[in-house]
Parts: sequence; structure tokens; C-alpha cells
Amino acid sequence: MNFLKRLSKHFLLFIILLFFSSFIHANLIRTDANIFGHVVNAKTGEHIPFINVVLKNTTIGVSTDATGHYSLTNLPEGRFIAVTHGIGYKPQEKEVELKRGKSIEINFEVEEDALNLNEVVVTAGRTSQKRTEAPVIVNTISTKMLETTQSVVLGEGLNFCTGLRYENDCQNCGFSQVRMNGMEGPYSQILINSRPIFSGLAGVYGLELIPSNMLERIEVVRGGGSVLYGSNAIAGTINLILKDPKTNSFEAGLNTSLIGMGVGGSNGSVADYNATFNATLVTEDHKTGISVFGNMRDRNMFDANGDSFSEIAPMKNTVIGTRIFYRPAYRSKLSLDFFNIREERKGGNKQDYPDHERDISESVKHDMITGALTYEQYFRESDLLTVFGSGQYLDRDSYYGAKQSLSDYGNTKDKTYNMGVQYKLSVNDVSTLIGGVEHTGSHLTDMKLGYPEYKLNEGGTDIIVTHVPNRIVSDQALNITGAFAQYEIKVGKAKFLAGARVEHYSIDDKQTDSDKSGTVVVPRASIMYDISSYLQTRIGFSKGYRAPQIFDEDLHIETSGSRQVINKNDPHLKQENSSSFTLSFDFNKKIGSINTNILVEGFYNKLHNPFRNEIGEPDENGTVIYTRINSKDGAAVQGVNLEVKLMPSDKLSLNAGFTVQSSRYKVSDETFGEKRFFRTPDAYGFLALDWEFARNFGVSATGNYTGKMLVPYFGPEIANPEAGELRKSKTFFDTGVKFHYDMRLAGNITIEWFAGMKNIFNSYQNDFDKGIDRDPSYIYGPSLPRTAFLGFKIGNLL
Repeated sequence: MNFLKRLSKHFLLFIILLFFSSFIHANLIRTDANIFGHVVNAKTGEHIPFINVVLKNTTIGVSTDATGHYSLTNLPEGRFIAVTHGIGYKPQEKEVELKRGKSIEINFEVEEDALNLNEVVVTAGRTSQKRTEAPVIVNTISTKMLETTQSVVLGEGLNFCTGLRYENDCQNCGFSQVRMNGMEGPYSQILINSRPIFSGLAGVYGLELIPSNMLERIEVVRGGGSVLYGSNAIAGTINLILKDPKTNSFEAGLNTSLIGMGVGGSNGSVADYNATFNATLVTEDHKTGISVFGNMRDRNMFDANGDSFSEIAPMKNTVIGTRIFYRPAYRSKLSLDFFNIREERKGGNKQDYPDHERDISESVKHDMITGALTYEQYFRESDLLTVFGSGQYLDRDSYYGAKQSLSDYGNTKDKTYNMGVQYKLSVNDVSTLIGGVEHTGSHLTDMKLGYPEYKLNEGGTDIIVTHVPNRIVSDQALNITGAFAQYEIKVGKAKFLAGARVEHYSIDDKQTDSDKSGTVVVPRASIMYDISSYLQTRIGFSKGYRAPQIFDEDLHIETSGSRQVINKNDPHLKQENSSSFTLSFDFNKKIGSINTNILVEGFYNKLHNPFRNEIGEPDENGTVIYTRINSKDGAAVQGVNLEVKLMPSDKLSLNAGFTVQSSRYKVSDETFGEKRFFRTPDAYGFLALDWEFARNFGVSATGNYTGKMLVPYFGPEIANPEAGELRKSKTFFDTGVKFHYDMRLAGNITIEWFAGMKNIFNSYQNDFDKGIDRDPSYIYGPSLPRTAFLGFKIGNLL
């Protein structure tokens, strides 16, 4: 621990020294070298607003204004390459010679990139590169897609990426997770601006905590091709890119949803209110910028079957945050991120009562603080040094109890941090070497709070009151130190990538004294080959692992009047390992007038010592322990992802994805004698259609298909609830529609009105368990019933 404190101090000192050296250097440079100009559409000649113009291999850049013009002033002298890039357009480069006291006009005519094939992504190899040049497939969920699908929070948006499926796993509180290629949530690594600080405690409800308006985009890498990010990236990586300040802008919005509209047997339509705001400000010299964002949400309880218990928990959520950058010199940049999330949800019944006066209550209050600091410095022509540090603190008050219990109040505190350094070395413009070291640490303390206990004396005449003190349930520290290296080289039509990460993890469990540690080498290799100008193939192999630590489901207690489920690790639990293979073909061509992108991706993931739940017998209080053990002989997950993007014109686009897969253990489980993964359909997919059918008018249609799956049931409807029953769900097709109208106000300010409906035909579970003894984990299918929504947003970039 003393070593880590010294390391943190040295790390902070390193950032300060780098920052001030750049600052001093910047103040020695004073020029009046300027460039200015416009960016127009090469096809139509129209000026393009809010497209980026940057100097390559520097941190200098600006966005065009509402009229499509830009200017960059007081630039360094020398020969540079000016690059323009933006969503929907191909990048263009122009060489420029900058001289003191001279202004040069540089105009761009850019071609349309209808399918965003030249979009710049960062998740493939921990550095920026075009999507078509990345040896690993990177999928992007854009702001446009989040708006088209009316995705209010992160989890809803993840449904519209091939291979991903967002699900609600608890009737009471809404514990949720995302499955990637059929593997449950803990197999995926969620990053915030490429940093692994989204902790297991945050993951319990985190997909519903993060509002979509704080995101610039979501980058998804399926499979183990992202092992450079750490241990949990077996199924893949979900990288949340926060909004960066690029130009002066503002946006505010309000929308209201009516959940359960026209659903028979429910408690009627319930309201879900959501208000958002975003603003960015950039100084005239473009050296400093700030973006701020906020969100407020208030959702009422929805009861689908009229038993007064929640199927969708009521919640109140407030988010506020900022992202700031400062450029001390033309080849350096300092970025700061900060946001705070406060949320309260009260699943169960009798929401107006104190938790211990309710028949069932799964109630939590979150206070999450997240911050990050990143320093970037270019060296030589295009080498890049990145020094980073980030942290997250989460304080959660909870109550998971039933039948007016006083003993089920709790408090959980989780501290997570990540820091490191990375260097990108460019060699002859054909190869790149990336290397670095980082340390990730966390400390989680889970406490059951004290309570009074009332008992009658032996004669039954007097009440004896004793006080049960606070009790530590979990006290675990996790430290992971890793070093990584990756080499990428282009040879003719092929691009080769090879890399590895070496990690040492140590788990200090102060409650059980079952400390664990290990050193793991996780390699990756990929080959991309351009078969033709419009067809690419990629082959990838990687290994990965999961350490035997506390996971998100361990921090959620499934509660009913008859039983309470607690997840624990077996004392002899070993690390889980994986071997992953992928093969894909990526077709991109304009067929007639239709821009077409078809991706076919096969995947195979072999799990060694996979984690699996062993269901125990209920004790006298109805408590059931789900013990996480290593399954014998492993498991295999395999399948095919199909992705189609069609764009006949700039007014009409279609995105669709479908997954067919198989997820099997080698040995059947002891409870049901089943090899198949539970809650994992063999087929699922999505589609999203967007059509601007008239000036200022548009419509979008969406759909999500969920195939049949196996769902365990331990409720009162069967003769022996303790033994349980394995049921097969029906298929679902959740369809939605959204209409919008844009109204131009004074200047460049626009107000957008929108309305629509999700799950129009109410393709929703119709056999929820009822009453105090219900099985709250018996929940599957779409997360929302038929839901109508309407709202507006106003801003200068709409």
C-alpha cells in the first residue's frame, strides 16, 4: 500500500512536470501565422457546418461555424498537413506552409461518406485510426442512432448494436446487464473514455444510470480483440466516449413517456419525465474548451399484473458533469473529466412507506463521483505520449428485505482508480508500436447496518430489546498491474497486428482470508487483408481471463417473502480463462444508387474453468446461496453476426443486425441437468430505419427481435419452489416509431418537436409472478411494455 501511495505521488509529479514544460515552451512561441477558409460538399457545393479542421500530429483544431467557415490563428511556423473530418464525410488533407505574419486561405471540398466508413475510432488499438484501417472490427453507436431510437439511457442504446442485448434481471429493482455474443455482463469490459473504472458495484444499475446525452458515441469491440484493456474483456469492450467541446453550442430538452399505455391488468400508464441540457464553449484561440451536461429523470412505478408490486421500479436520477481541455502548446493537450450521478430507486410495493414497513423492498441510493485527467504530448513527427489517471467513488445505501425486516439495511462503498502511461511510436508511416504500463486498484466495503432486535423473555411477559451492531459482509481490495505492447504493420494489401498484455493481480479479502493472486499473459493477433477495394477480411485470435473477485451480481440481493438469494464465490474458485477466434468479411460498395455495407462475422470462444452458479438449499429463513464455482470441462460460445447498412440517399438509411449463436457448457448443471446457458437466446437482432421524408420532417422506425430462451423459475406456482422449474420463453418483436419536426427560430437556433411509441404491439412478458412470494428473477424479454413519448429540444446545432 505504501508503494502505491509513492507511485501515485510520482505519477502526479510526472504530469505536472510535463504540463509546465509544455506551458513554458508555448509561451516562448508568438506568431501571427493564420489559416482560414470554408468546407463545402463536393457534390452540392453547400457549406458544411460543424465539421472538424485540424493540423495533423498536433492538438490544434477547430470546427466550422454555422456557415461552414473556420479560422485558426497564431499557429506555429513550419510545414503541416491540414485535415478535415466529420461524420458523414470522407477526410481530406492539404499541405500548408505556415509563416510568421502571414494568413493563408485553405478551402476544402469533401466527398460524402454515407456509411461513415472513414469514421475515426480509438478502441481498436488504444489510438485513433479510421474504422476501415483498424485490424479489429469496431462498431459505433452514434448520437444520431441514440436519437433515432429514443434511447434515454446507455442500456437502451446498446440494443441497437449487433451481438449486444440489454436485459432487465429483477422485477423488484431493475438490476440490468448487457450480454455480448451471448455472454453475461461481467464478461464485457465497460470503459469511460478508454479507462476501466466502471466498477462491479457501478455495474449493478449503471447501464440505467448513465444518460445518453452525456455521450459523444459508444464504440464496441466484440470478442477478445480488445484484451489490451484488461481482464474482463472476454466477450468484448464497450467504450463510452464523452462529449468533447469543439465549438460554442447549447442544447436543452424535455420529454415525457407514458409507460404501459393501454396494457390491460396493469396499474395504468405511468409517467417517466426526463430533462437534459448540454453546452460547450471554446475560446477564440482554441486553446481552452469546456463542455457541461446535465440530466434529471423521474420515473413512476409500473405494475404489469395488478398485484401492487413493481415490474419497473420507480426512480429519481440527477446527473451533472463537465469535460475541459487546455492546450499549453500546439503539440500537447490536457483534458479533465468529471461527473456526479445521484440516483434513488425503490422497487417492491408500498413505495410511500419506510423500507422496513413494506412487504418487499429493494431500495438503493447511489452517489457516484467520477474524474479523469489525461495529458497528451506529441514527439518527433507523429509519436504520441499519453499519461492518464482516473478514479471513481461510489457510495450506495441499500435495503434488500421483506416482511418488515429491520435487519436488511446496508451500505456499500467502492473506490476504483486507474493510472498509467502509454507511448505510440510511428515507424516509416507503415508500422506503429504501442507500449505502456498501468495500474488499476479498487477497494470495496459492504456493510450490513445495525438494528434493534425484539424478543419475549422466557415467561412471555416482557420484551427484551438488544442491538445488533454493524457487520462487515465484504471487505476486498483488488490490485492489477499490467504492461502491454502492440505492433502493427502494413505490408501491401495486408495489415498485421500482434500484441500482448502481462498482468499481475492480487485480491486481498479481509473477511475470509482467502487471498488470491496470479500472473497472466494475454496475447492477441489480427490480420486484415484487402481482397479488393470494397471487400476486406479480418482474422483474429486472443486470450483473456477473469479473476475470482467480487462481481456485480454479488452486490444485488434478490428478495421475496419466501426466499432471499445471495451470490458468493467458492473459497477455491480459480480464475477463468478464454481463447477467442474471429473471422469476418466486410463488404462496402455503392450498388447502383445504394451505399451498401454488409458485415459477416463468425466467432468462437472457448472458456476454460468457466464460472457457474451452484444453487444451494434454502435455510430456515429462506436464504439461498448461489455459489460461484468452476464448471468442469469448460464451455463454448460460437455463432455468426450479420450486419447490414443501406443508404439509398442522404434522406433514407437502414441499419440492421442479427445474431445466431450457441452457448453450451460441456457438463450439465446439477439443478436442471441442462448444458445450455440460461437467459441466452440462440437468435436475436435489431433494425433501425431513418427517413427524412420532407423538409424539416422525419420519421424513424425500430425493431428488436428476441428469440426463445431458457429461464429458471422458483416461484409459488409450482409444487416444489425449492427445486425450481426450467421454462422456455416465447419470442418477442419490439417495434417502435418516432416522428420529428424541426422549426427554425431566430438566427441558427432550432427547436425540434418529436413524438412516438415504443413496443407498439406490446410484445412483453405476460406471465410475471405475483405477490409477496413471487420469484423476482423470473423476468425476460423487452424491458418496456407499450410506451408513448413526446417532447422537444432546442439548440443551435440541431
